Amino acid sequence: MIRQRTLKSSIKATGVGVHTGHKVTLVLRPAAPDTGIVFCRSDLPGNPAIAARAHNVVDTRMATVLEKDGARVSTVEHLMSAFFGLGIDNAYVDVSAEEVPIMDGSAATFVFLLQQAGIESQAAPRRYLRVLKPVAIEQGDKRVGLAPYAGFKVGFSIEFRHPVFEQSETTVDIDFGEVSFVKEVARARTFGFTQDVEAMRNAGLGRGGSLDNAIVVDDFRVLNAEGLRFDDEFVKHKALDAVGDLYLAGHPLIGAFRGHKSGHALNNQLVRALLEDASAWEEVTFDEARDLPAAFANIELQAA
Repeated sequence: MIRQRTLKSSIKATGVGVHTGHKVTLVLRPAAPDTGIVFCRSDLPGNPAIAARAHNVVDTRMATVLEKDGARVSTVEHLMSAFFGLGIDNAYVDVSAEEVPIMDGSAATFVFLLQQAGIESQAAPRRYLRVLKPVAIEQGDKRVGLAPYAGFKVGFSIEFRHPVFEQSETTVDIDFGEVSFVKEVARARTFGFTQDVEAMRNAGLGRGGSLDNAIVVDDFRVLNAEGLRFDDEFVKHKALDAVGDLYLAGHPLIGAFRGHKSGHALNNQLVRALLEDASAWEEVTFDEARDLPAAFANIELQAA
């Protein structure tokens, strides 16, 4: 059978929260089968735990925020994307503050940490959620949708009236049966505009942002000396975010996602809408590797 997976050992790192600006200690730990991904506030009494599930999302302004019983953890999407990309079902995530550290603004550092900790199979079948019928949400000119597909792929498009975006790719279609998450997606960084900095900080956001952890764009150009990592890094990062938000379904999705100008809010609404319609999905397992959709066979190989 295709088995669930967790970490072989614990691993620790420190960083800064992009929105709070606080220093954060992060510890990734193994977890038993069927635990799922669970965030724990190591700085609070009792180390309160918050399951990484869509129904625990309480805020989506500039990040995906989980909360349970008054304890919250923000900016979980990049780490969740890394968990998905390496096929990890079960893990504890200890954070010493209310936000996961931003690292370099992508999922690449988290991928490195997970690979260093090692990945091991567990004596339980991995469960997938297969999309059985289209589910879609629209909000003005923004839209997201899931549709049946024998694998996993993510399509995304963005629109910005800005010189930088006129010179870069604004659409991406990523079929994970053909594309490596680790090589082609994980390194795409978050981005922001200098014109928005003051408003963000007045709202208590972006206080830890810098050229070290985000692509920063002024009125005319990218300010980062090294430029972009990919021609389509902006839209590819939006796809990376979507992958992390979709993994809050609790299991990998077998299906096709497409988003246009969407963000964490619509992504979360889409996952909730899917889960609330019992006719829109089914839970499946696979006994043999040959039966596994190519997208997930690739993920198994990347994490080997």
